[in-house]
Amino acid sequence: MLTSVNPATGETVARYDAYDAAQTSAIIAEAAKAWRAWRAVAFVDRAAVLKEAAQLLRARTDELARLMAVEMGKPVAAGRGEAQKCAWVCDHYAEHAEDYLAEEVIATDAGRSLVRYEPLGVVLAVMPWNFPLWQVFRFAAPALMAGNVGLLKHASNVSGCALAIERIFADAGLPPAAFRALLVGSSQVAGIIDDPRVAAATLTGSEAAGRSVGAAAGKALKPSVLELGGSDAFIVLADADVAAAAGVGVLARTQNSGQSCIAAKRFIVVDSVHDAFLEAFTHEMAQLVMGDPLAESTQVGPQARVDLREELHAQVEASVRAGARLVLGGSKPAGPGAFYPPTILADARPGMPCFDEEVFGPVAAVTRASGTDEAIDLANTSSFGLGASLWTSDLVLAERLASRIEAGAVFVNGMVKSDPRLPFGGIKRSGYGRELGALGIREFVNAKTVWIA
Repeated sequence: MLTSVNPATGETVARYDAYDAAQTSAIIAEAAKAWRAWRAVAFVDRAAVLKEAAQLLRARTDELARLMAVEMGKPVAAGRGEAQKCAWVCDHYAEHAEDYLAEEVIATDAGRSLVRYEPLGVVLAVMPWNFPLWQVFRFAAPALMAGNVGLLKHASNVSGCALAIERIFADAGLPPAAFRALLVGSSQVAGIIDDPRVAAATLTGSEAAGRSVGAAAGKALKPSVLELGGSDAFIVLADADVAAAAGVGVLARTQNSGQSCIAAKRFIVVDSVHDAFLEAFTHEMAQLVMGDPLAESTQVGPQARVDLREELHAQVEASVRAGARLVLGGSKPAGPGAFYPPTILADARPGMPCFDEEVFGPVAAVTRASGTDEAIDLANTSSFGLGASLWTSDLVLAERLASRIEAGAVFVNGMVKSDPRLPFGGIKRSGYGRELGALGIREFVNAKTVWIA
């Protein structure tokens, strides 16, 4: 039984019967059969399906936003934005997939030699609850446009979102078996990856989940993409626009109520502007409205589950015991739900949970650096390497420093975000492989060499 619980109230939203082994096997068989037909569909016809899916996402934005609010606590305003972004990625790949996958003619000793990009087959996606639509569509849009078919094992607390996505693709005209939600538990994932009818796997989630899926895919000799956790650095140099950095920093830390792999988590600020930044940052964080995710005014909703709120609070308490200074928040509010207030920990240093670990909630760790070199060194003092934000008025210096920052993406004078036009992914314990852009659509294709005498 899979259960969805409203994290704002603690009330059960829905229960779903998990699929048994026979049901799961039948769905995989249907997907494998559907791939044989879908791979032969012309790009223009695949694009028509994705375009229609985009239109349905726009038409159903309000109901999808409400579903996310109820299942995992996302404020409805943010939920509408997420649905619209999913429409964007569908439109993007509908318009660009054929160019991304165009065959490449290469001069060799052959009469003609070329590389073709051909779909692999059934791709299993293991997805998390924090962006229950976007994480799925950023995999599904390129995978489907490449000629693959998809199976979705979503987080159990957002099963309603999984089924809503399945309906969108079916209503858009995708063959029903070409994208299915698998209502199964995590214990069944390795067996599904091992199934010879499944060609590849992709996961967005925790490091532990990544290790499990990566190991299963490796054992089965199948390609995989892993987008895991992050402890993104937000670096503020001496010549930065402090007010702008503080304002964007609040959004970068508290987007999705702080539950984002690419949220800024470690604010590393050089000494000369540290106090001014901390003052402005604290003022902005204190203005945020925490409350019912169904209310339009809410900026910070609950954490997705009570156990996640407890884990977050334990990290805060342990950091304070290790010497971090509590500037704002840091206490669990009374009443129902999994709420946690916007929180700032100053004097954060390596060795503290708020610096070393992924802190998945609206908790910011602020660290003082003596200068630019120490700021970069501190940013790289992390086992994660997903994204980083660098603030300076010297754009020539910024471009040079970007090459020293150990991350999959560096955003200068802006917050880290995913964009269908750009590759997205991390290094170190943040995973491997890329989603989005031209690189993303090529993760699950066969780059086939054709040599003709």
